[in-house]
Amino acid sequence: MRHLKRTAKLGRTSEHRNAMLANLVCSLIEHKRVTTTLAKAKAARSVAEKMVTLGKKGTIHHRRLAAARLHQESAAKTLFKEIAPAFKDRRSGYTRIIKLENRVGDAAPRAILEWVDTIAPAVAPAEPAPAAETKPEEKK
Repeated sequence: MRHLKRTAKLGRTSEHRNAMLANLVCSLIEHKRVTTTLAKAKAARSVAEKMVTLGKKGTIHHRRLAAARLHQESAAKTLFKEIAPAFKDRRSGYTRIIKLENRVGDAAPRAILEWVDTIAPAVAPAEPAPAAETKPEEKK
């Protein structure tokens, strides 16, 4: 029986799930915002918040633990230099999940996972390129 076993399995083996969540959190650290399915966002939120807690402690031991979990040294450095200091006065709740419309292909519920205090640049619509000025043609 699975009493008190609350891990979201996400239809993957434990190794695959851990690697996927580590990559998702590394993308969140690098880009400050990721769009994924709602179930993956909820699973990644737990990992991301634990990484920020390690980042706030900041010792060499905690750096090694974070690097071992994330599998990317560059993401761990960014976590300890930029993300964790931004949350030094916050006790918990470092991420937010914003629900989006369902995905077109399979109707899976999508969500945006982002940091609470850091504001990621909004995706602005591309401005049309200015048209070259043309002179009206003269009739002969």
